[in-house]
Amino acid sequence: MVPTEEASARRREIEGKLKQEEETLSYIKESLEKSDQLTKNMVSILSSFESRLMRLENSIIPVHKQTENLQRLQENVEKTLSCLDHVISYYHVAKDTEKIIKEGPSGRLVEYLACLDKIQKAVEYFQDNNPDSPELNRVKSLFERGKESLESEFRSLLTRCTKPVPPILILDHLGGDDEIETQEEMPLNQLPENTLKDIISISRWLVEFGRNQDFMNVYYQIRSSQLDRSIKGLKEHFRKNSSSSGVPYSPAIQNKRKDTPTKKPIKRPGHEHDLRLKHLSDALSDKHGPAAGRDDVLDIEIDAYIHCVSAFVKLAQSEYQILTEIIPEHHQKKTFDSLIQESLDNLMIEGDNIVSAARKAIIRHDYSAVLTIFPILRHLKQMKPEFDQVLQGTAASTKNKLPGLITSMETTGAKALEDFADNIKNDPDKEYNMPKDGTVHELTSNAILFLQQLLDFQETAGAMLASQVLGDTYNIPLDPRETSSSASSYSSEFSRRLLSTYICKVLGNLQLNLLSKVRVYEDPALKAIFLHNNYNYILKSLEKSELIQLVAVTRKAAENCYRELIEKQIQTYQDSWLKVTDYISERSLSVFQAGVKLKDKERQMIKERFKGFNDGLEELCKIQKAWAIPDTEQRDKIRRAQKTIVKETYGAFLNRYGNVPFTKNPEKYIKYQVDQVGEMIDKLFDTSA
Repeated sequence: MVPTEEASARRREIEGKLKQEEETLSYIKESLEKSDQLTKNMVSILSSFESRLMRLENSIIPVHKQTENLQRLQENVEKTLSCLDHVISYYHVAKDTEKIIKEGPSGRLVEYLACLDKIQKAVEYFQDNNPDSPELNRVKSLFERGKESLESEFRSLLTRCTKPVPPILILDHLGGDDEIETQEEMPLNQLPENTLKDIISISRWLVEFGRNQDFMNVYYQIRSSQLDRSIKGLKEHFRKNSSSSGVPYSPAIQNKRKDTPTKKPIKRPGHEHDLRLKHLSDALSDKHGPAAGRDDVLDIEIDAYIHCVSAFVKLAQSEYQILTEIIPEHHQKKTFDSLIQESLDNLMIEGDNIVSAARKAIIRHDYSAVLTIFPILRHLKQMKPEFDQVLQGTAASTKNKLPGLITSMETTGAKALEDFADNIKNDPDKEYNMPKDGTVHELTSNAILFLQQLLDFQETAGAMLASQVLGDTYNIPLDPRETSSSASSYSSEFSRRLLSTYICKVLGNLQLNLLSKVRVYEDPALKAIFLHNNYNYILKSLEKSELIQLVAVTRKAAENCYRELIEKQIQTYQDSWLKVTDYISERSLSVFQAGVKLKDKERQMIKERFKGFNDGLEELCKIQKAWAIPDTEQRDKIRRAQKTIVKETYGAFLNRYGNVPFTKNPEKYIKYQVDQVGEMIDKLFDTSA
């Protein structure tokens, strides 16, 4: 019974689910039917819309094409009208611009250039489109006329505003003092700003449209003349205003310095040694006649030339700065090269004239001329890096001018040094030129002065010698690092050794000449005094300056050698007193017994010894009082030594024979006491005694 109920329940459950599923299926069928109906409706609507679009397209496309054609026609008309206006405007260019072109660009450069631009375009149009048109010739004529006016205006502006730089302004820029450098510098060689702007505009137009480089020639010719006149004006300023105290600053700089009166004026390199230069120049020129006024003029010329060299560099630098703004880049170096040629050539010619004058003077053995070479050569070498920088990019011939002058000066200077050394050795023995008192010879003082002057130009003198590769001449071994074809590549140490060897050569030649000259004296004592004075002067001069350090580079024992020579001459001089002291020396004295009567022969011997001593003493004191030993220390030393020897010898002689009855008139023979003899010797080498 139970299973039957369960089956019934299960059946009812299945029937319920089946019914539910049938209802669901029925709903899905209804939904599909509705969907199909909606799809059919949508397809119908779309088909209708498509049909309408096709009808609209068939109506619009013809209208669109017609409108597009109308627009194209309108554009063509507008373009045609614009072209006609443009073409017609070219026919009016000549008429519109002719008046402005005739009046020129002065005072309205911008407007003038705008007119030229219009004319240029008109020329191009007619050349391309209507080359046979009479209008082409007209605008061409206007263009050429306008270009010529621009070139004329370029020349006029440049000429009107290009003036030589005042010498005082140049000197202010060359001053180089710290306090001036901190001040705002006044412009050097600059064109007025507005004028420079116009010149730049004209040059750019001429380069771009004028197709003409003539204006560059005009530029370098005008500026070259200005540069040359500026340098010549500076030189003339020196000739009128220079003095041995230096060149004055401009009033502007002097006003800045009014609170610092201790400041010194501008000086050229080496100017602090001008007095020594002049002293040496006068000394070396004595034998060739009076040099009054000549050395002052020479010093001014040296100062002027040195300042002109520095001024050239400054002015050339300024010129290049201006040139780069006006001249096209690919023409700048060539134009600058042409611009500086005249001034640079004049400097080189003047330098060559200095070298030529020095060579002629050297032939005359006028060694003051070498003083011109040293300061100038040193300055040229100092300026060479700046020169090279300024001349960078110029022609090789331009760059080589300064090195050529330096080489020429070095060669001439080296020749002067060698000639001077040879002349010291070969200076003739002139009896009338020998000092009567045995003092320092003029040749010695001149030689030492000359060598001392080299101290101020050690590098320059060493380079002169090195430039001639004098290592072989002086037998100086060359270091492989020091050998080169260029003198400037020699090491400073090698140049210093060359200079040291040269100084030793001059001193050696001087010693040989002194030994030759001393033969003029007949008195051996005077010979000794003469050589002593000269050797002592040389030694003292070496020790008081840096010469001794230079000599020591190649001759370590130079001081000892001169001291030995001096002592040898002192000994020779002292030997001259032997003929006096030999009369009374102990080794030649006889022994007499007290209380024993002297024989006539013995009395006569004592008388002769007193008389010989007295006469010899008086004669030597009379002669040697006129001699001179300028060195106080040496003079006192020689007097003391001689006084000691003579007094001791005479004192011993006087003690032995002063109380011996060898004469009835002892005062006739015993004329001097020991102290009196000392006083007489103290008056040696003193003409005022």
